[in-house]
Amino acid sequence: MKKLLLFLFTMIHLTSFSQKQKVWLDADTGNEMDDLFAIVRLVKESSIDLIGLSSAHFNNADLNVFEKWNGYTTNGLNTVAESQRLNEQILYVLSRLDIPHPLGCDRQIGRAWGQQDARPSAASEAIIAAAKNIPDGQKLHILTLGALSNIATALIQSPEILPKIKVYALGAKWDPKTRVWNKSEFNIRNDLNAFDYLLNLENFDFTVMPLEAAFPLQFQREETYARLNDDIEIEKILADRWREHNPQDTMRVMWDLALVEAYLNPHLAKIKVTNTPRENTKRKINVYTKIDERAMAEDFWTNLKQ
Repeated sequence: MKKLLLFLFTMIHLTSFSQKQKVWLDADTGNEMDDLFAIVRLVKESSIDLIGLSSAHFNNADLNVFEKWNGYTTNGLNTVAESQRLNEQILYVLSRLDIPHPLGCDRQIGRAWGQQDARPSAASEAIIAAAKNIPDGQKLHILTLGALSNIATALIQSPEILPKIKVYALGAKWDPKTRVWNKSEFNIRNDLNAFDYLLNLENFDFTVMPLEAAFPLQFQREETYARLNDDIEIEKILADRWREHNPQDTMRVMWDLALVEAYLNPHLAKIKVTNTPRENTKRKINVYTKIDERAMAEDFWTNLKQ
């Protein structure tokens, strides 16, 4: 009997130890081209359990005054719907529509002058449900590639999930020498209210990749075209995204891919603990300071071809 109990205990322990980390990805996929590369990389990763891919808006002031934005006609553009369309296309082509892919909110939390009004959506509800299903003592890892509206909304709606999530976000600027923050950055400006809310949230497990850290990961246009095979549907989608939205650019910074690669390969990035901005609640958060861009690029291409 003792041997049987010991065997069962060992099996339970090994099963729990071998469980893959549950990960959620929140992406403003329709905004630029690097989101698509990041999503494909994460969906194809076998070491984690990707349990959700939600769409984020990329509303910005330029949509109100210019006729074009990154290849889109701005008149009537629904940014979160465009992100959702691309998310579904990627999952379909990769035969992974089994991954939940809820629609996110269509605007920032609060109003232009601040406040913290939630923007409930299918995405925020799904994130809440996923976090609540995480066993005590464990956390759902959430990677965000755009505005933080969906994550902030989930926490405003259900603050009890705070101990159950850890968020990795791309956004803002941070000087490693002076340790001074600058929030004048695209993702943050699209929902400054959400970023401030999360910075002010005591005990919130937050890791930020600022632009300075992600910048070195750059893909050259002709090399990228040469590496992508148009006979493989997902690779053609990646190539077409560059051809159709940024054909004039001979080089693109792969911001979002840098965050995903840093998350999947911690040895390829360095993290420091630093203070939140002076105007926010004084507490510690994590910030990426350096990446191995060459190793990240090769890791992407290796995994894409598998």
